[in-house]
Amino acid sequence: MKFVDEAFIDVAAGDGGNGCVSFRHEKYKEFGGPNGGDGGRGGHVYAVADPNLNTLVDYRFSRRHEAKRGEHGMGSDMFGAAGADITLKMPVGTIISDAETGEVLHELLTPGETIVLAKGGDGGFGNMRFKSSINRAPRQKTPGWPGEKKNLKLELKVLADVGLLGMPNAGKSTLISAISNARPKIADYPFTTLHPNLGVVRVGPEQSFVVADVPGLIEGAAEGAGLGHQFLRHLQRTRLLLHLVDLAPFDEAVDPVAQAKAIVAELKKYDQALYEKPRWLVLNKIDMIPADERDARVKDFVKRMRYKGPVFRISALTREGCEELVKGVYQHVKAQQTRENEPAEVDPRFAAADQEQGKGGA
Repeated sequence: MKFVDEAFIDVAAGDGGNGCVSFRHEKYKEFGGPNGGDGGRGGHVYAVADPNLNTLVDYRFSRRHEAKRGEHGMGSDMFGAAGADITLKMPVGTIISDAETGEVLHELLTPGETIVLAKGGDGGFGNMRFKSSINRAPRQKTPGWPGEKKNLKLELKVLADVGLLGMPNAGKSTLISAISNARPKIADYPFTTLHPNLGVVRVGPEQSFVVADVPGLIEGAAEGAGLGHQFLRHLQRTRLLLHLVDLAPFDEAVDPVAQAKAIVAELKKYDQALYEKPRWLVLNKIDMIPADERDARVKDFVKRMRYKGPVFRISALTREGCEELVKGVYQHVKAQQTRENEPAEVDPRFAAADQEQGKGGA
């Protein structure tokens, strides 16, 4: 299935039904009075986060979504039926914004989360609503209110704990297939990954994290080279970035340090917040370097890169070093989750004031 992470749709809620002008007509009831009912409410348009979806392809070809209008009011005190609602299923991580202004309206971050995209119009009043002691035979009614109509932009940012970053053919797809249940396409030519892949990494019973593999980034992506920055948005919600580097390129003229610095520069051009995320260095294809040269090669790379963070050397093909990497990543992700769930610290001065206020109230 083609991966689609952006779509534009038009949604229209149903109009409300019109009110009715009617009077009671029965034998021996000469002045039965008004009995025109109200119109029914128009149908709403809902969006629900469906964890079983991972693309917006359904909305690339189906752009118009309309709910039913409410029925008109009728005589004999009968109100019109409400219009049928419609529910649009979207992947978890979808951002819904106004296509004209760019304002973000909603973000679907929780499986099963349901929000109203467009509200149906209220039904109009029938003439029974206008009767009073001085207006015994009202002939007024009101039309139904129109439903909301919106032009929306849907943008998908996948929800993952860890993101893989690197040049094409750095071994990202091989790594995600080695440590998770994902099975992306793997080949010996650049840009084999054309859309993001998600994989669940199992560390132990009830211990796991989600890793995302995005297409390779090359120098000049900000100017549209390669696949550009169109998939980097999927790394913005991650807690950790793994910068994968090919330490043994086929072309000896290629400098891994220059490639790594180019990736960091492109990352900074795209988004400062993404550039400032925790980023670990993962030196891949260590199996292609003689064992007695590995330490010197790694030290030289780190020194020239001027990197001071965690460094892992692995072989995604033979899975050498992958277990240590997975355990380190899980501990980091778990620690961040714990910090995010901790309650905010309260200034002692305000805490004391709250306690005194509580005593006074008691």
